[in-house]
Amino acid sequence: MQPISLSEPFTLPNGHVIKNRLFKSAMSEQLGDKQHNPKTGLATLYQRWAKGGIGLSMTGNVMVDRNALGEPKNVVLDERSDLTQFQAWASAGKQNGSQIWMQLNHPGKQIPKFLCDKPVAPSAISLERGLEKGFNIPRALTDSEIHEVIGKFALSAKLAKQAGFTGVQIHGAHGYLVSQFLSSRHNQRDDKWGGSLDNRLRFVLELYRAIRAEVGEDFPIGIKLNSADFMKGGFTEEESMHVVQALSREGIDLIEISGGTYESPSMMGSKNKNDPVKASTAKREAYFLDYMVKVRKLVSTPLVVTGGFRTAPAMNEALQTSATDFIGIARTMAVDPDFPNKLIENPSHGMPLDVPTTGKPVLDKIAMVGLVWYEHQMWRIAAGKHADPKLSAHGVVIKTILSAGWHAFKKRRA
Repeated sequence: MQPISLSEPFTLPNGHVIKNRLFKSAMSEQLGDKQHNPKTGLATLYQRWAKGGIGLSMTGNVMVDRNALGEPKNVVLDERSDLTQFQAWASAGKQNGSQIWMQLNHPGKQIPKFLCDKPVAPSAISLERGLEKGFNIPRALTDSEIHEVIGKFALSAKLAKQAGFTGVQIHGAHGYLVSQFLSSRHNQRDDKWGGSLDNRLRFVLELYRAIRAEVGEDFPIGIKLNSADFMKGGFTEEESMHVVQALSREGIDLIEISGGTYESPSMMGSKNKNDPVKASTAKREAYFLDYMVKVRKLVSTPLVVTGGFRTAPAMNEALQTSATDFIGIARTMAVDPDFPNKLIENPSHGMPLDVPTTGKPVLDKIAMVGLVWYEHQMWRIAAGKHADPKLSAHGVVIKTILSAGWHAFKKRRA
């Protein structure tokens, strides 16, 4: 067999062709306006990424319910949205033969206190590990409300297709609502939506079926799933594989694997402070590739692994294992929009990323410098400027406080 290269096109089972194996994973852009429509800068940002050579761009999480926002400046797509602004965003993301899929999300209980007094979730269980200070205790969704949420996802997907996006992705990872339903730690219902794993995965299956009914068989639907929550009593690796197989049987088009939650943020490179990334994993750059190797033996559905990739050799090595069909990249794209072109043109290209810091660990944690620094890079690109790898972390903190106050540093998505 010929080695698979990053530049090689991939044809999804439904016939859609993605021009290369590079996949921009979702990052929260925080570029929604006061009506939660996309600002014009989103089109500028995604056009720049398209010209940079990415095969498939995944948008940052677009909320399906304007009464359930994970962050103040989230974009929302519903019956009240201005589709013309979404159409401009989709058109920009399709430049240079790129595809742009919309990630759809509902935060469930992961809504900061200052945005919602009483969030909803599968069960009335609060977040833990100190997060209960920033997030209110949720109330359990009723059966009818669950069906309403499913309908909102389906409507948003329908509108995304109408606006010209080339696919959608369900956000089923990182502790948001779909992830909450899957986890026995967060879902302790005693009806058809909870209890056994088959009951807990009912929500995501019904959600997928509702979207499919709205968009048709030939429109791509993907999902982002946790390999595990890495928390006692949470979603396990074995359960994740069961869910992957169930979704594969349903006909889902693409599965992206990540891991962790706000309470245990392994998607950032570590399961927890006492369980750092293994040296072998760091060398290979892919946080979740071991899991992918196991999953590939179970399903033929196209797969994406995201988390940790920085160099072309590591990406090509991952492709050769056949454990993944696409390489998910994110933060590198915020620093260098041309990163995909450079990877394809130079098989030894790489871009190690320094951890942005103010030099004061406590301030870094409070201000979430490791997240907002990359947001500011995206805002620069959205404004038609170049990213600045030497952007001052202190300056980022000051600008964020001046523009949005300390509320901007409340717990944020990953």
